[in-house]
Amino acid sequence: MEHFGPDELFAMLRSCAGADEGLDGLEESAGEVLDVPFLELGYDSLAILQLTGEVEARYGITLDEEGVDEAETPRRYVGLVGRALAEHRAGAARNPGAAAAAPA
Repeated sequence: MEHFGPDELFAMLRSCAGADEGLDGLEESAGEVLDVPFLELGYDSLAILQLTGEVEARYGITLDEEGVDEAETPRRYVGLVGRALAEHRAGAARNPGAAAAAPA
Protein backbone atom coordinates (compact mmCIF):
# COMPACT_ATOMS: atom_id res chain seq x y z
CA MET A 1 0.00 0.00 0.00
CA GLU A 2 1.46 3.31 -1.04
CA HIS A 3 -1.51 5.69 -0.92
CA PHE A 4 -2.96 7.19 2.24
CA GLY A 5 -5.81 9.64 1.88
CA PRO A 6 -8.97 10.57 3.77
CA ASP A 7 -10.78 7.36 2.76
CA GLU A 8 -7.95 5.22 4.16
CA LEU A 9 -7.76 7.37 7.30
CA PHE A 10 -11.46 7.03 8.15
CA ALA A 11 -11.54 3.31 7.33
CA MET A 12 -8.57 2.73 9.64
CA LEU A 13 -10.06 4.95 12.37
CA ARG A 14 -13.24 2.91 12.30
CA SER A 15 -11.25 -0.32 12.35
CA CYS A 16 -8.96 0.76 15.20
CA ALA A 17 -11.24 2.88 17.33
CA GLY A 18 -14.74 2.10 16.11
CA ALA A 19 -17.31 4.19 14.31
CA ASP A 20 -18.15 7.46 15.94
CA GLU A 21 -21.22 9.63 16.10
CA GLY A 22 -19.12 12.64 15.06
CA LEU A 23 -19.00 11.27 11.53
CA ASP A 24 -22.69 10.50 11.16
CA GLY A 25 -24.19 12.31 8.19
CA LEU A 26 -20.89 13.89 7.16
CA GLU A 27 -19.17 13.15 3.87
CA GLU A 28 -15.59 12.35 4.79
CA SER A 29 -14.30 12.20 1.24
CA ALA A 30 -16.11 15.44 0.35
CA GLY A 31 -13.94 17.20 2.90
CA GLU A 32 -16.62 18.15 5.41
CA VAL A 33 -14.64 16.75 8.32
CA LEU A 34 -11.05 17.19 7.17
CA ASP A 35 -10.52 20.34 9.23
CA VAL A 36 -12.56 19.32 12.27
CA PRO A 37 -10.31 18.39 15.22
CA PHE A 38 -10.26 14.69 16.06
CA LEU A 39 -11.55 15.48 19.57
CA GLU A 40 -14.65 17.13 18.12
CA LEU A 41 -15.18 14.03 16.00
CA GLY A 42 -15.04 11.93 19.16
CA TYR A 43 -11.54 10.47 18.69
CA ASP A 44 -9.26 10.98 21.68
CA SER A 45 -5.50 10.62 21.95
CA LEU A 46 -5.79 6.88 22.57
CA ALA A 47 -7.68 6.43 19.29
CA ILE A 48 -4.98 8.41 17.46
CA LEU A 49 -2.28 6.32 19.14
CA GLN A 50 -4.01 3.13 17.96
CA LEU A 51 -4.39 4.60 14.47
CA THR A 52 -0.73 5.57 14.38
CA GLY A 53 0.39 2.06 15.34
CA GLU A 54 -1.78 0.60 12.59
CA VAL A 55 -0.52 3.09 9.99
CA GLU A 56 3.10 2.42 10.90
CA ALA A 57 2.64 -1.35 10.75
CA ARG A 58 0.63 -1.36 7.52
CA TYR A 59 2.82 1.08 5.60
CA GLY A 60 6.23 0.21 7.07
CA ILE A 61 6.92 3.79 8.17
CA THR A 62 7.60 5.58 11.43
CA LEU A 63 5.67 8.75 12.14
CA ASP A 64 7.29 11.60 14.02
CA GLU A 65 5.79 11.65 17.51
CA GLU A 66 5.72 15.45 17.66
CA GLY A 67 4.11 15.54 14.23
CA VAL A 68 1.38 13.14 15.38
CA ASP A 69 0.71 15.35 18.41
CA GLU A 70 0.41 18.42 16.15
CA ALA A 71 -1.82 16.69 13.57
CA GLU A 72 -5.05 17.60 15.33
CA THR A 73 -7.28 17.27 12.26
CA PRO A 74 -7.74 14.55 9.64
CA ARG A 75 -6.23 16.82 6.94
CA ARG A 76 -3.06 17.38 8.97
CA TYR A 77 -2.78 13.67 9.81
CA VAL A 78 -3.14 12.66 6.15
CA GLY A 79 -0.44 15.22 5.29
CA LEU A 80 1.87 13.82 7.96
CA VAL A 81 1.46 10.28 6.66
CA GLY A 82 1.90 11.47 3.07
CA ARG A 83 5.21 13.13 3.92
CA ALA A 84 6.41 10.01 5.75
CA LEU A 85 5.48 7.84 2.75
CA ALA A 86 7.31 10.21 0.39
CA GLU A 87 10.42 10.07 2.59
CA HIS A 88 10.14 6.29 2.70
CA ARG A 89 9.91 6.08 -1.12
CA ALA A 90 12.84 8.48 -1.52
CA GLY A 91 14.93 6.38 0.83
CA ALA A 92 13.97 3.22 -1.06
CA ALA A 93 14.95 4.86 -4.35
CA ARG A 94 18.37 5.77 -2.93
CA ASN A 95 18.86 2.30 -1.42
CA PRO A 96 16.85 -0.34 -3.35
CA GLY A 97 18.17 -3.19 -1.19
CA ALA A 98 16.65 -1.66 1.92
CA ALA A 99 13.24 -1.46 0.26
CA ALA A 100 13.22 -5.22 -0.25
CA ALA A 101 13.85 -5.71 3.47
CA ALA A 102 11.13 -3.25 4.56
CA PRO A 103 7.83 -4.68 5.80
CA ALA A 104 4.97 -4.64 3.33
